[in-house]
Amino acid sequence: MPDAERTITINQPLAEVFAFVADGRNSKHWRSGVLDVDLVSGSGKGAIYRQGVRGPGGRRIPADYEITAFEPNQKIAFRAIAGPVRPEGSFTFEGIGTGTVLTFELHAELSGWKRLVMGGAVRSTMNAEMGALDRLRDLLER
Repeated sequence: MPDAERTITINQPLAEVFAFVADGRNSKHWRSGVLDVDLVSGSGKGAIYRQGVRGPGGRRIPADYEITAFEPNQKIAFRAIAGPVRPEGSFTFEGIGTGTVLTFELHAELSGWKRLVMGGAVRSTMNAEMGALDRLRDLLER
């Protein structure tokens, strides 16, 4: 079962970082694997986003997700509700001076044939998601 976690500091106010990350439609600007993303329904906890990510050969794979926790300026948690792998994750926010400490966690439960066939690809994708935090920081600090 692949897991990943990374913490970064972004030199922007907590409320601005939270607002940007909370709008899932912004993810296509900093997560290179996201092809498209739209808010389908709701806001805050219970919001559902339709998302397409780049799969093998560049083809679109559905990776829709639901917001499972939403605590303004503190935490956003989510779980995938479409696609062959259904990870869960969270963003935790902490203000520090005039900046923000952001921790991103991902967890995917893989068993049986999925672990054998998809384990390496899932690990690679999780590593890319952790690396995307650098693009997020660069985008927000511009």
